[in-house]
Parts: sequence; C-alpha cells; structure tokens
Amino acid sequence: MATHGNAEDPLLGVRERLRAQPLRWLVTGSAGFIGSHLVQALLELDQQVVGIDNFATGFRRNIDEVRALAGPQRAARYRFVEGDIVDPVACRGACEGIDIVLHQAALGSVPRSIEDPLRTHAANATGFLNMLVAARDAGVRRFVYAASSSTYGDHEALPKVEDAIGAPLSPYAVTKYVNELYAQVFARCYGTQAIGLRYFNVFGPRQDPAGAYAAVIPRFVAAMLSQTPVTIYGDGETSRDFCYIGNVVAANLLAATIRDARAVSQVYNVAVGERTSLNELHAALRDLIGERHPELRFPAPCYAPFRAGDVRHSEADISKARRLLGYRPADDVRSGLREALSWYERHLSRTEAIVSDTCDARRAG
Repeated sequence: MATHGNAEDPLLGVRERLRAQPLRWLVTGSAGFIGSHLVQALLELDQQVVGIDNFATGFRRNIDEVRALAGPQRAARYRFVEGDIVDPVACRGACEGIDIVLHQAALGSVPRSIEDPLRTHAANATGFLNMLVAARDAGVRRFVYAASSSTYGDHEALPKVEDAIGAPLSPYAVTKYVNELYAQVFARCYGTQAIGLRYFNVFGPRQDPAGAYAAVIPRFVAAMLSQTPVTIYGDGETSRDFCYIGNVVAANLLAATIRDARAVSQVYNVAVGERTSLNELHAALRDLIGERHPELRFPAPCYAPFRAGDVRHSEADISKARRLLGYRPADDVRSGLREALSWYERHLSRTEAIVSDTCDARRAG
C-alpha cells in the first residue's frame, strides 16, 4: 500500500513482527471485496490464511485473482472453505487452530435490508453470534470485525464520534449495532478480545459494480466508461466519507496486532475524515477518467428520488483510531480513485451499460 508521502509508516513494525512470527488467520467473507483484499495482504506477509464464504455476495474470481497475485508458494498457504456463517458447525470448523479472526462476512446494503430484513438478520446478527461463539470455544486470540457507519443512524452531528450514536434507520443498521453489543458482552462475560471497525463507504478494486445493490463508486465508473448517464439519488449534495480499501486493510492489521490493552474491546471509525458530496464525486471521476480517456463523452447525471434509509451526511472523526491504533489513512479520496481506476478499466465494459437504473429506466418508472 502506497504511503503517498507519509514519513511514518504505522505498519512497518507490524509487518516485521508478522513475518518473523507468522500467525494463522481466518477471514470470513474472503471471496468478497474487503475480505479478498485482507487475504491478499496476509499472504503477502507470508501468513497462514483460512477463508470462508458462501458466495452470497462474493465471487470465485476474487479468490482466483488473489491466488494469482500471491504466486504458487504463498497461495499454498491459503485454504478456502465454502460455507455459511449461519451454520454453527461451519463456524466451528473454520475457527479450529486460528489465532486471529477478521470477520467481514455480512449482507451489506441498506436497501437490501429493507426489502429482506430476515435474510439480513440471519447473516449479520445470527451469523455474527455464531462466529463469536466459535472463536471463543476455539481460543482465538483476537476477533476483529467489520462494524458500520450506519450505526450512527439519525444522529446529525458531524464529524461522527464513536460514543455518540442515534436511532438506526434500517434493518442493516440494527444488525451492525447488535454486533457491537454482542462483542461488548463477550468481552465482559468471556474475556473475548474483540475490536470493531466502523467502515465508512469503502471503495477500491473488486467492488462489484453490477446489480441493484452496487456501491456508488463502481456504479458511477461503470456508467462513465460505457458513456451512459450516472444516476444520483437525491440532489447530489448527500455526502460520504469515502475510504480507499488500502486504509481498511491497514486498520485491520493494526487492530489485530495492537498490544496496548487500552485499545482492545473498542470500536473505531475507519475512514479518511473528509466529506465528499455525490456531485463532487461525480466531478472528480469525470475529470480523472477524462484525463485517461479523452475520447469518452460523459452525459449529464440523472437525479432520482432519495432512497429510504439513507443518511444525509457522513463524516468520521478518526482521532480515536489514530491515538489508540496508530491508524494513519495513506490514501485520500482522489489518490484512492486513481489507484482503483486501472482495475475498473480492466474489468468493466466500456461498450455496454451494466447499470440497471439509468435515467430512462428511472423516468419510465
């Protein structure tokens, strides 16, 4: 991961320790966007890695890409298990002999949770509890889990600080808050060393641009590369703290290996600490893609109604993660977009639109 001028690399000592004394890791959701990047980073550090995924939102192509990038020797240290965390037996089997769990498996998307709250609860709440129990019973040293900025709900103050949350706005938000409550209870009752990372709008290579629940950045890029109108929900002034995947990988490694007891059994914001509106995001992508491909022409965006359950603004205060974990985001939005674009260009078609909610479709509805 590039440091882009940062004089101090907070991961230098972590890398040295892990290479000197490799650990055995379990990454749940390892075929997904974030999970596959964690597997890749761990293999680059010569760690032993077990992955589990049921392919509800992950892809075999992500596993294949990680193995190819790792090379045969390192790829041999990766064992993949196809399984569902809703199954307690699968969780117990995956946790056997594991030192550290990086729990990423979940059904994301606020709209999906509103349409299907039972399925979201099964994966995100029941599955999470299954993993906590399995990790406890297997004697896992550290349990780092993907929390979510959706936990802040209707709390309007900016930036978001970890100990000030509002009422949840979606079933998805409820499940992610339940994760934090269970982690706190397991710390008190069983001594489980759990650390939650509240992700803020993560983006980067391998993020799926297709389907009804596609994240905004790959969806925008897919539309622009195919020269079709980008759909923006609302007036475009909705803002998010977009965070490049490399920052998230760094936060996970720091949380998994931190030795300061004060840093354990905590929840941290993982973001850049900057707000970008959807209109600003559209303009930045238009400029960056236009620099690389001056032959492309970008239609004006289409503005559709606001989506239910979406918060208006989101921005993280990352001072707690800086102070206790040593977290330093290496990439801001623009540098992250630059790093991600080459992957998007190789994997997204420019000749056909793969985004279903085009302006014509929205107007027809």
